[in-house]
Parts: sequence; C-alpha cells; structure tokens
Amino acid sequence: MAGDSDKPLDESKSYMGIPEAQFVEDVDTFMKKEDNANAQDVIKRLDEQLNKYKFMEVHLQARRKKLKSQIPDIKSSLQIVKEMKTRKDTAEVIETRFLLSDQVYMKANIPPTDRVCLWLGANVMLEYGLEDAEGLLSKNLGNATKNLTQVDHDLDFLRNQITTTEVTMARIYNWDVKRRRAQKAAAEDKSKGRGRGRGRDLAREMNFE
Repeated sequence: MAGDSDKPLDESKSYMGIPEAQFVEDVDTFMKKEDNANAQDVIKRLDEQLNKYKFMEVHLQARRKKLKSQIPDIKSSLQIVKEMKTRKDTAEVIETRFLLSDQVYMKANIPPTDRVCLWLGANVMLEYGLEDAEGLLSKNLGNATKNLTQVDHDLDFLRNQITTTEVTMARIYNWDVKRRRAQKAAAEDKSKGRGRGRGRDLAREMNFE
C-alpha cells in the first residue's frame, strides 16, 4: 500500500494511493481552463473517472469480505494453539470438533503435543512448534486487522470521491444547460432586433413613396 501504512491517515488521503477527486468551487472559472473548452468532453472525462472509482470500490468490497471471513478463523486457530500450550505438559486430552465439509463436523480427541500444522494457503501446510505457531497466528491476526481498518478507511474515502465526482458532473451539466439557453435567448433577441429594423426600413420606404 502507498505511504506509511502504520500511520493513520486523514479523510483526504488513501492507503492505496487512490487519487482525490477535484472539488469545483467555481464552475465558470473551471470551464475557462484550456482543457475544459467543451462541457461534454469534461463530463465524459469525469464519467470515466467515476467508473474507475466504482471499479476500485468493488475490488475493496471483495477484499473486505475476504478479511472479515479470515479474521474469525485466525482468532479460532490462535485460541486452539494457546489451549494446546496450556495442556502440552499434562496428560489431559483436548476434545474438539473439526470441519469435514460445510455444516458437517466430526468429534476428535487431541493428545498433548508441542507441534501443530497450519494451513498457509495455496494448498500448503507446514508443521510448527506451538510457540512459533502462536507467533505466526498473532502476526497474521494483527496484519489482517490492520488491513481491514485500512480497507474500511479507503472505502469511506472512495465513497466521498464518488459523491464529489457525481456532484461536479451535475453542476457542469446544469452550467452547460444554462449557457445553451442563454445563447439561444441571445440569438432569438438578435433575430427579433433585425426583424424590427427591417420593418422600420420598409415603413420608411412606403412613406417616402
């Protein structure tokens, strides 16, 4: 992630380095810029940016869902390892249930041991001592919790950028509508003025005759 991920960010920044949407205070001044000569082109450019924001939002929502499901599993594994540590020097058997498939569990008895196997992902399992396993799971839990906090922050940041972009698009659209109406009214007034001028000229010619 971009920046120092250990430091909390304010609402105007993103951990992923998501660009901030420009808030347009004065539409007239904004549209006078060289790159903004055509309102439709500006709206199209903003719409492309809006679609990128929405794509990133979908990506972050999927990542948040994955982290929300991982954290309880890590906590459960860490709790089991800690329980195994407390009983490794005794003859007491740990009674538990393990998951065979969705909603199907089987009862199991775990004898005292100082070793445990952990899934690392990608169909990889490694054996660890209980101390190492506890350290690894604690580290993974801390990272997952921190990542979830950062994803939540970036989702809030993204929603603000989406809102800002949509408001800017609406303001530029309304500005363009008003501009077109003003141009149309000015053209009609000019046309009426020319018509009245021709009428006066014709009246003078008729009086002269």
